[in-house]
Formats: sequence, structure tokens, C-alpha cells
Amino acid sequence: MTTDIASTSVSTSIVVEAPIEHAFTVFTDGIDTWWNKDHHLIDDLDHMVFDTYVGGHVYDVAKDGSVCRWSRVLAYDPPGRVVFSWDITPDWRVETDPARTSEIEVRFTALDPVTTRVDLEHRHLDRHGEGWEAMRTAVSTGWDLSAFAHAAHAA
Repeated sequence: MTTDIASTSVSTSIVVEAPIEHAFTVFTDGIDTWWNKDHHLIDDLDHMVFDTYVGGHVYDVAKDGSVCRWSRVLAYDPPGRVVFSWDITPDWRVETDPARTSEIEVRFTALDPVTTRVDLEHRHLDRHGEGWEAMRTAVSTGWDLSAFAHAAHAA
């Protein structure tokens, strides 16, 4: 896995031992199997959901049933590409103004029938306003896709 930090974006890539369709499905529909359980805005997390359609959300569900929608699905093009927003402020709260959110684009490229390259770019971090540089630093290590690669390979 490699990670590059540009001025207003963070990029990372990983090769996973999984067919492209499976890698895409694990990244989206199976997000709860690989996302870091410590990286949530909601307390007492039960599970995480990635709506598999444009206009849907990525959100956390607490054990009491409460929901924290922290992302909007902006593009959903299986199995090659998905784009979703990062509706989180630099102080780690839900951002309600879409103009002050960044976005994550994930591209899936089949290298052969059982191997897929996954390229992730978290861009427009400067849209978050004051404190965005700290968020860039945090997400540069937060987008470690090794747990995703393990989940895609193990499934």
C-alpha cells in the first residue's frame, strides 16, 4: 500500500486478492466488515451501512437504533468506481453544509480475474475551512486499506 499527501488531498492505493466485483462489494456493501471500529462519530456502535445508490448515505447505527449520517453517496458505478462525501468537520462532528465537505473517490481496476487495484483519493479537504490541515493529517493515516484488503481476500 502507498499513500501520497498533496496540498488539499490524500491518495492511497492497494492491490487486493479478489475479483473486481467482489472487491467493490466488500468496500461498499461490506463496509462494516473492515472499517475501523474506533473511527465513528456515534457512541455504542452496532453497525455501519453504505447505501448502494446515488443519493444514499454512509452512516453509523447505534445499539439503541439512533443513526449518524456522515456521508452522501455521490456516484455509484459498480464495479469500477464509487464517490462519497466526507460530511465531517475538523473537530469530528457532522457537517450539514455540503459546500464545507470533501469527497472520496475510489476506483477499482481488475489486474487479472482474481486481483484488483484499488485507488482512493480523498480530495477538496480545504473545503472544510479552518483546521482542514489537521484533518488532512488525520485522514492520511486513517485511510489504511489493509483491513479492507484482508476482508476482501478472506470473504
